[in-house]
Amino acid sequence: MDLIKRNLADTATYRRLVYLLSALALGPLWFTALVTVWSLCFGLAITPFVIPLLVVLAFMTRGFAAVEAELAQSLLDVDAHAPGVWPTRPGFWAWLRAQFGGGFWRAQAYLMLRWFAGFPVAVVLLSVLAAALGLLFAPAWVPFIHGGAQFGFWKPHTFVESLAFVPVGMLLLPAGVLIARPVAIPFAVIATELLKPEAPPADGADWRGSSVAVTHSRHALQTHASVDSVVVFSLVVIWAVTSLGYFWPIWVVLPLAAALGIHGWLVLLGEEPAIVRRFRGSRTLAVSTGVAAIFAAYFTVIWAITSHGYFWPVWPILAFAIVLAAEFAGVLLGSPGRAEMAERIETLETTRAGAVVEQDTELRRIERDLHDGAQARLVALGMSLGMAEQKLADDPERASELLAEARRGAEHALRELRDLARGIHPPVLADRGLEAALASLASTTPLRVELSVDVSPRPQPAVESAAYFVAAESLTNAAKHARAKRVEIKIARHGDMIELHVRDDGQGGANPEGSGLRGLRRRVEALDGTLSVISPRGGPTTIRAQLPCE
Repeated sequence: MDLIKRNLADTATYRRLVYLLSALALGPLWFTALVTVWSLCFGLAITPFVIPLLVVLAFMTRGFAAVEAELAQSLLDVDAHAPGVWPTRPGFWAWLRAQFGGGFWRAQAYLMLRWFAGFPVAVVLLSVLAAALGLLFAPAWVPFIHGGAQFGFWKPHTFVESLAFVPVGMLLLPAGVLIARPVAIPFAVIATELLKPEAPPADGADWRGSSVAVTHSRHALQTHASVDSVVVFSLVVIWAVTSLGYFWPIWVVLPLAAALGIHGWLVLLGEEPAIVRRFRGSRTLAVSTGVAAIFAAYFTVIWAITSHGYFWPVWPILAFAIVLAAEFAGVLLGSPGRAEMAERIETLETTRAGAVVEQDTELRRIERDLHDGAQARLVALGMSLGMAEQKLADDPERASELLAEARRGAEHALRELRDLARGIHPPVLADRGLEAALASLASTTPLRVELSVDVSPRPQPAVESAAYFVAAESLTNAAKHARAKRVEIKIARHGDMIELHVRDDGQGGANPEGSGLRGLRRRVEALDGTLSVISPRGGPTTIRAQLPCE
């Protein structure tokens, strides 16, 4: 009895129940969509149209698997992920072959099982729960049925007679809820095996660097928009020259606009982690919501162009709503902070090795600066003092010159040590805070610097140091490489986050994978923050950092 009470009070029981019942909507949806696209692929196998259909099938499978992985993670507490894609070399055909790796077929199998196994289980489970609720509330509906209710050979028709069903319903309802725990076990095993996470090839065969892909996402979006603009402009010119009648280019513009909208949404989510946090930290839910909204608008525009009769887009919109509701239920009922914790662990695992390498590089730089700078001057200082000591009795004038030279060497060594210490952690930053340190830094640069700092209350020293060095490196790059004349630095605190923007009017083209910016990214990510660099050719360059300050 205690075990039954604990299971009824455990939220995991209800999460598993929601997962099993979600197959009622998702199972038929996945099955219908995949069978339709597969049928088109087979029907058009000998035509060039099969290639875009295969691309649609690959993206559809990965999208569906991402939804299911989110549900499995949140509701079944298993480690599930959408299949990854790891091209072994650049090129469209290599990329297309990589789409259909082992992860693709495992995802296909999982999606089909959600129909063939998940849907019947959900129907039985829903029938048990519905029957239990019907018996539990029998006094509320049995007396109102003409001739009474039909339960085998007994036809109760009064309120008193229907009370006999209440105890049965009270026993059947918790039984229907509790049965979800053992029934969900095989589905958890299936999700773990078929949606298991994949790693890139260990030998480094994957030609894409993840940080490079993220960094150049905005450039890829600009290229995408430029190509679409050229295509649309060419079609409009052809339409204008040939007919000026029915505006047929609209049927090319609409899918291009939808694809560009999806691309832009993905880039925005990559550059604005705060948007993902609004979706309870679930990137999958954020992506699905944006894609669903774009497709809903796409179908609505088609309906508006072709007719104004029956509003058929309601059916695809309803399908999108079902998927989003299932995803939201999974995120809402999932373990608190699971998505945020998983994202944070992934980020820390990714940046840990980089932070260690960066720290080793920084220590070697300090050692080199000490060896080549202050240490050499101190050795020369000792030699000058030794020679002055020898000549003090015989040649006082020469001894005086050597002492003066030693004094100048001591001043130079002290200055170099101060510069080195400032490069590690500026004393003014620790004493007077971020605004004073950046003002001191701005006074030493030949650029015109517009500074705005509002970080009250004062953040932790590590956060202050990271923000300072992001601004310092950005100023150095603007002066040395970008040939800028003006730099704008804005640092503000928004709740538990510090946002830093550095924008210059230089020539742009900064390399985000250069040693300086790469070191800044590792420094920021080690504090669970994010750093993005937007630097198109011709400028301007904008560096944005977000740092948690709780």
